[in-house]
Amino acid sequence: MSDTRAARTPEQIEADIAATRARLASTVDELVDRAHPKNVAKRQVEQAKAQVFDERGQLRTQKIVAVGGAAVGVLAVLLLIRRLVGRR
Repeated sequence: MSDTRAARTPEQIEADIAATRARLASTVDELVDRAHPKNVAKRQVEQAKAQVFDERGQLRTQKIVAVGGAAVGVLAVLLLIRRLVGRR
């Protein structure tokens, strides 16, 4: 332990504790706000919109086509599996 820490007054220690307590309270408040279901849902909606719209607010057609193609592919595979299983 350094000499400067050992020479602190009780008032300095109390001030350090108060400052630490204030930082901790602020951090806890921020975490509570981030974890609030309304805020989590809002962030998810913003992320979904960012996937569909670009910075100018225009549709990202390449992503929409890719997702649509993937959905059609998954549907085709499911129908094929259904047909194969139905033959047995």
